[in-house]
Amino acid sequence: MTRRQFLSATLATLSNPTIHAAAARPNVLLISVDDMNDWVGCLGGYPGVSTPNIDRLAKQGALFADAHCASPLCNPSRTALLTGQGPATTGIYNNDQFWRASLPQAVTLPQYFKKNGYFVAGAGKVFHHTAGNNPPDQWDEFQLQIFDDPWYRRADWYPWNKREPVPAAYPYNGIPNFAGEFDWGTLPKEEQLYGDQRAIDFGINVLSRKLDKPFFLAVGLWHPHIPMFSPKQYWDLYPPEKVHLPLLLENDLDDLPKVGKEFAAFRRDEHEAIVRAGKWKEGVHAYLAAISFADAMIGRLLDALDNSPHAGNTNIVFFSDNGWHLGEKEHWHKSTLWQRATHVPMIIAGPQVKSRGVTRRQPVSLLDLYPTLVDLCGLPKKSELEGKSLIPLLKNPREKRQPAVSTYLPGNHAVITEKWRYILYNDGGEELYDRKADPNEFHNLALKGEYTELKREMAQWMPKQSAEPKPDRKEFDFDFATYTFKRK
Repeated sequence: MTRRQFLSATLATLSNPTIHAAAARPNVLLISVDDMNDWVGCLGGYPGVSTPNIDRLAKQGALFADAHCASPLCNPSRTALLTGQGPATTGIYNNDQFWRASLPQAVTLPQYFKKNGYFVAGAGKVFHHTAGNNPPDQWDEFQLQIFDDPWYRRADWYPWNKREPVPAAYPYNGIPNFAGEFDWGTLPKEEQLYGDQRAIDFGINVLSRKLDKPFFLAVGLWHPHIPMFSPKQYWDLYPPEKVHLPLLLENDLDDLPKVGKEFAAFRRDEHEAIVRAGKWKEGVHAYLAAISFADAMIGRLLDALDNSPHAGNTNIVFFSDNGWHLGEKEHWHKSTLWQRATHVPMIIAGPQVKSRGVTRRQPVSLLDLYPTLVDLCGLPKKSELEGKSLIPLLKNPREKRQPAVSTYLPGNHAVITEKWRYILYNDGGEELYDRKADPNEFHNLALKGEYTELKREMAQWMPKQSAEPKPDRKEFDFDFATYTFKRK
């Protein structure tokens, strides 16, 4: 290029408002964890849990203490967040659906940033982790999920994953005939070799670069999702004699309607096997260790950002895709519409956050993150997004807010206000809980006549219709090499 050509190109760039605006836009660091409930220090869900890095991020930004997922299951939750539309609109309700095959026109959060001039990179579990849910056109660079249990992972779901022989110690939790991914323990390898550490390494590498575009970087951690494998030092944070079980109520299920009991009974055999083996407290211990391990990895990423040239111009978003039961209502996993499954940690930090360190206590939804990031980065608004921007709350911690809504499977919804949770199932069954007086949701008030008008008002926030479920993955032939889907 000649000097005259260089000067002409420079002047053209300086005179182009779109290019100039893109260069001035802030970066985004999106950090997700999997199945982390409110057992986080700044949320107070489990006294004594060690999460110093999440807690310091909360002090640097805005902690949304009453955040809820759009659906209490990985794929529908992540699909909702990343497409900006809830399950009742998309028809993505379970983990066995391909969002891309059914929603080919959807412009996801990373894709929208890419279309608007961002360098977009990611690693780990951002979309749902099975093959077919993370199209390569979403990213400029992506590092796929690296698993800590390659002996278990299915070849058809994870074609990039090299299978290994089953280790002699499996299952590591010692429960007889308790195979599959529901395991916990410490693996015989160095801490830096755990799969999630590789995702953190990728993120640190991106943060160390000098980029000619603003970046959108998503780093998704598997922890504390099962299998709950963590290095020994994180187990040692919790002496076994000080680990305690969740607060329980005898006959807690007696006042539930039919569908609520069915949700509680899902995978009940695993809860019963854990209890029968005398491993309930050990399972809680494993979950705590996995939370603290995730927190330490998040600390590595935050330190890398602090030491990078991007520290002053990066919006940080931290969230979990859904919560997690540890035996409450005789249930493990998520897949319910109760507080334990829908409530998630969520923090936003960055240069535009006012009143840093002040907790926002209004109910909010993970659906709100897409429009919020669009606003924070000055991108063109997208009218089809169903969440509401959190910018007003980032400016004023006392801003009024509409209820949060969570959906699990067609026609089942929970509406959450600061005081109430109202659940309406697809067969008309109901639950109503006073969140202030009964935070553990032990006493269903739905059948009491004095709450008829309250239930009617809360039901107005539920989706008016539920989309038919999109086809399951088994109805498609999916080719990983070309990332194409063909309906059988």
